Amino acid sequence: MATKLEDYATKYQNIRMERRDGILQVTFHTNGGPLVWTHIGGAHEEFADAFAEIARDTENRVVIMTGTGNAFSGPRANRSNTRDLFTTAETFDILVRHGIDLITNLLTIPAPVISCINGPALRHAELPLLSDIVLCADDATFQDSAHFMNGNVPGDGMNIFFPFLMGYTRGRYFLLTGQELSAQEAKDLGLVNELMPRDQLLPRAWELAQRMVRETNPMTLRYTRMLFTTPLREMIHPLLGYGLAVEGLAYLDGVAKGPVADWRAP
Repeated sequence: MATKLEDYATKYQNIRMERRDGILQVTFHTNGGPLVWTHIGGAHEEFADAFAEIARDTENRVVIMTGTGNAFSGPRANRSNTRDLFTTAETFDILVRHGIDLITNLLTIPAPVISCINGPALRHAELPLLSDIVLCADDATFQDSAHFMNGNVPGDGMNIFFPFLMGYTRGRYFLLTGQELSAQEAKDLGLVNELMPRDQLLPRAWELAQRMVRETNPMTLRYTRMLFTTPLREMIHPLLGYGLAVEGLAYLDGVAKGPVADWRAP
């Protein structure tokens, strides 16, 4: 069943939405400032639900995703702000379900997606990088701060997308070392398409989106996006749930045993 913008536009605490001429701008924020990534009841859950509703709204011909202020997503994860979030299999099961929906629903959106990475993307940086066109502020940075460098298995899509986007050797190094990429390094690796000052991102995105809407019929837009995302959706099918499951197993083992220094063999 198709949804209407008025049914979901103001539904989410961490997302503002506005649409003009078939172009939906999705702005991520926390209390009007840069997005603070949270899990149960927060951005992790809201984004999964919002992407599903956006996908069901046939009036969305192009989608623009951006952050707020000088950061796209953060803050940088550390043991104190991520440990003990989930203490049982039942609580981690919620994260697994939302984690599967987060990526699956984003890739189900049948409209070209343009991302404006307005600053550091330190949490779930794969989300904007999976867009069809990636625009980036020239002072942005990229890091997977929440997983291996933070004691966690990089299983919730990181294991799939960074090796795919960067090349298998570079992607594994990025995840294992906590490497932080500059905007220029990201462009040189092919992760982003255009670099520019932050205040030029949205005007450029709207220019591209308006050209698509003006010059391309809706069915062509829809099926082009579906053609581009089909290989990605096939890629995640056998790997995403498995990655989340082993991430949860290792995470809960760490919760049970306490800090690494207490149980790691000498």
